[in-house]
Amino acid sequence: MEVITLGESMVLFTPESVGPLRHEQRFCKTIGGAESNVAIALSRLGHKVGWISKLGNDEFGLYIRNLIRGEGVDTSLVEFEDKLSTSVFFKERILNKDPNIYYYRRNSAASTMNPNNIDVSYYNRAKYIHLTGITPAISSSCKDTLLEAIKLTKKNRNQKIVFDPNIRLKLWSEDEAKEVLGDIAKDCDIVMPGIEEGIIMTGERKPEQIAQYFLDRGTELVVVKLGNKGAYFATQDVTDYVPGYEVKNIVDSVGAGDGFAAGLISGLLRGWDYYKSVQLGNKIGAYALSVDGDYEGYPYWEEINPDRHYKKVQR
Repeated sequence: MEVITLGESMVLFTPESVGPLRHEQRFCKTIGGAESNVAIALSRLGHKVGWISKLGNDEFGLYIRNLIRGEGVDTSLVEFEDKLSTSVFFKERILNKDPNIYYYRRNSAASTMNPNNIDVSYYNRAKYIHLTGITPAISSSCKDTLLEAIKLTKKNRNQKIVFDPNIRLKLWSEDEAKEVLGDIAKDCDIVMPGIEEGIIMTGERKPEQIAQYFLDRGTELVVVKLGNKGAYFATQDVTDYVPGYEVKNIVDSVGAGDGFAAGLISGLLRGWDYYKSVQLGNKIGAYALSVDGDYEGYPYWEEINPDRHYKKVQR
């Protein structure tokens, strides 16, 4: 196992046409969830990935588990709850704008995740642990689960924590997110906020200042995502801007940040340097922009024709 991630996935309903949901009659069904998006993207890039979660013991839960498992992700630690349901959410498509999102996730099966859902022997097999700021916002027991994951990783010097703040202000206030996610970030090896998330968490506005804030608190690598401009990365020894990829026809921006995370982790797993790893993150994120859905646009490894002469870095 190379990567393990944990978090909630939901069934996503997207209308076939643009306009207010009250007028829509036909919807396409798929799934969405930051952590499972990353797991699927990494699996398509040729990595062994495990996804930990809880689902309702219902048709939607089986649908999510089967789809993720069908993408080559290990789902052996996914648990099903008989008395709680699987979450759903809806996209409202708006012409030339990002969609509106409506969540129906309160008291879901995933909200009852707890530290007992983490099997230590399974967990210790991974090289990277991917976590997001969505999980602690769902419930107090989910927050405890994420903190337990961090605690276990800190004991294992061969593992690194990759943390995407992924701030969802529909789940909690800006002040609460800043406090909780700031405490979490200081214990993570790699932190990758979007520029707006970085502003919320640090109070700084420039990528260099945002990155330095986290570096000063012990983070090893900080990557600030800059949308179509690419990304800025920094360690204590090296910094650089990595330009993004032009996407002429942006269909849906949801899932791009998760694709970026998968590309970055994939590059690091392959031993690439930080610049090339961030560059791969930009590329996978760009693929996600060109199609509807959260994960559907992620490429398979053989599709992206990577330069096979990337230099491996000794770490």
